[in-house]
Amino acid sequence: MSEENLCCSHKTKERSEKEYKDLINRLNRIEGQVRGIKNMVEKDAYCTDILIQVAAVNAALNSFNKVLLANHIRTCVATDIKEGKDETIDELVETLQKLMK
Repeated sequence: MSEENLCCSHKTKERSEKEYKDLINRLNRIEGQVRGIKNMVEKDAYCTDILIQVAAVNAALNSFNKVLLANHIRTCVATDIKEGKDETIDELVETLQKLMK
């Protein structure tokens, strides 16, 4: 792996097969949930039933973010800190602030 693909400060990241499959599987489930919500709207489902499904999608997206963020900190951020790239800490703080809006 080249250094350019290891570190997120270069705006790309090479993921392990396990990490890649986990993220894609999560996104596929979320995509299916969103299609299900669209189908519910098309079939005039009751509002509260739709709202509950939307809450489930939000929870799934939050879970996805937690996994992705943890992987980012363990790989990209840790590597950059070891290499003395302190600007990565500022980037992480900025990202966390955006996630907490």
